[in-house]
Amino acid sequence: MRLHPRALAVLAALVLTAAGTPAAHASGGAATASPRFDEQVVYQQKTEGYACFRIPAVVQAADGTLLAFAEGRVADCGDDGDIDLVVRRSFDNGATWGPIQVVSKGNGETHGNPVPIVDRRTGRIVLVSTHNGAAPCPNGCDRDPYVTYSDDDGATWSPEREMTEGKRPEWNFWYATGPMHGIQLTHGVHAGRLVLGASYETYDGVGPHVYGTHLLYSDDSGVTWHIGATSAVDDGSIIAQEVTVVELDNGGVYALARERGTDPGHRAYAVSSDGGESFDKPFQIIDLDIADVQASTLRERPGRILLSSPAHPVAREAMTVRSSYTEGRTWQDWEDGKVFWWGQSGYSDMSLLGDGLIGLAYEAGVASPYESIRWARFDDAYLATPNGTPPGIPAPPAPGPVTPDATRHNQAFVRGGATTGDGVFGGGLHLDGVDDRVEVPYDCSIDVGGGDFTMMTWFRYADTAGAHTLLWAYRVGSGTTPQIWLRAEPASHRIRALIMVDRFNVSVQSAQAYNDGAWHHIVLQRANGQFSLRVDGAVVASAAVPPGSVTAGKEFGVDGIHIGQKLDGGDRFHGDLDEVRVYRRALNDTELGLIRDRNLPIGGQLGLRLPMDNVTS
Repeated sequence: MRLHPRALAVLAALVLTAAGTPAAHASGGAATASPRFDEQVVYQQKTEGYACFRIPAVVQAADGTLLAFAEGRVADCGDDGDIDLVVRRSFDNGATWGPIQVVSKGNGETHGNPVPIVDRRTGRIVLVSTHNGAAPCPNGCDRDPYVTYSDDDGATWSPEREMTEGKRPEWNFWYATGPMHGIQLTHGVHAGRLVLGASYETYDGVGPHVYGTHLLYSDDSGVTWHIGATSAVDDGSIIAQEVTVVELDNGGVYALARERGTDPGHRAYAVSSDGGESFDKPFQIIDLDIADVQASTLRERPGRILLSSPAHPVAREAMTVRSSYTEGRTWQDWEDGKVFWWGQSGYSDMSLLGDGLIGLAYEAGVASPYESIRWARFDDAYLATPNGTPPGIPAPPAPGPVTPDATRHNQAFVRGGATTGDGVFGGGLHLDGVDDRVEVPYDCSIDVGGGDFTMMTWFRYADTAGAHTLLWAYRVGSGTTPQIWLRAEPASHRIRALIMVDRFNVSVQSAQAYNDGAWHHIVLQRANGQFSLRVDGAVVASAAVPPGSVTAGKEFGVDGIHIGQKLDGGDRFHGDLDEVRVYRRALNDTELGLIRDRNLPIGGQLGLRLPMDNVTS
């Protein structure tokens, strides 16, 4: 076979990848004098005519050109609608980047889930993606794989072709390629084969949904494709999606999946020993705590695979690169990996670069993970530098007035000059809605974790506008950030509560705001799989809540409980509060009645009790 001229320059690197990498990536090579790292933004939200850029995928072409793909989402950050596939190229090893090029224009439809693969025998860059129509697709729709290629290192692209051979007719409810780079095998009889991961969902409108994962492979530089290893379930047990693939040192294909079924760690893996044609065993759970989000793998050198993903076990936070030295059977804990971004982060992809560097493209932001796609270049030495303390760990509270906790477990700091007044039982605390609140720093006594709990207070207010926080616990944030809160929303004529566990957001609300200027007793409870709201002894709202801890990931930072405001200082309460209690168990109806009617000191896993009778300096 005659090699493409651009491929000649990389043959040596391909051979070294199979037999032993250059010293820059080799564990036995000379240590780097000092860690190398630089970073920049390659895609910024609300620029270049796009509301949002998402889903990075990155590869290095045969001539050394880097290509950073993304979805250019025209209207918003949503997963459907008018979405283009775009790319930026770098000709200096990722130091600078050229302008945005449109590879596949949606024209009102959705073109996404990029999976680029470089064929180093020919120099061709193959790009596989997924398309669907203009109609909204929030709960499943028919999606199809497409393929295009470039023979000039990404400058121009062939017309897109629907990969009808890569999808079965029954895969009608969902289909998704990648998203992240695919691979070319370098070992054994299948050397030169292109392999990528994809997933699907089948639904006939009557029976159960069938969720499946499969590999696609091509032996002719991406011209034609075959459906290879396939795994499917219809019982919701292990639902493997968004599969990233890497070649094992023995020539096998390792597939690591985002697990969306029963796994609390959200990862499962399978191995193919025949070049991606079949899985040796079904997908199995792996001990790897990652949020419910895409992740990407990269063969860095023989004996070492890298993994990029948010490291928080539930929330999309703390973009981290960690290593496996056991061919994917085990992985470093996040503390032993390297954190690149402590804040909100999402999808990512990696590529080996020249000069001993590695590149990481990842979604990151402050208020949202999707504010930008960042590009980091680093070396082995940088991966070994210490992470330091997560910035989410709260600082010790400033001294100030307190209101006593009857359990003596906690200090409840009274801020803003809040004053005592009349209460339901003895005194109560008046909050002015401007700067008054009570802050209870985190302590294990008020950590309800994944168990049942009961939180309660008496409240009195008369406002008709604004949002008035009664209790806010542990974290504040959107998406999958673990938290609990209870808030009066008089403009919407309701009291509303929310609990976030694992990837599930469950809220309940009353049918009125109780803003009549009278005292009302309110109870928020998780008990026997139900999240319920009680006012004056009656259940006014209830919803099923899945298992999961409301303080998962507290090693990244978790606060205590704020009374009268959000944890970030917003939505301050204007009115009066009395008798705040937190139990790490579900109280029964009799116990709740005794507290409501007689304020009896019911014990048993009582973590906090604030009578609000006085404030002391």
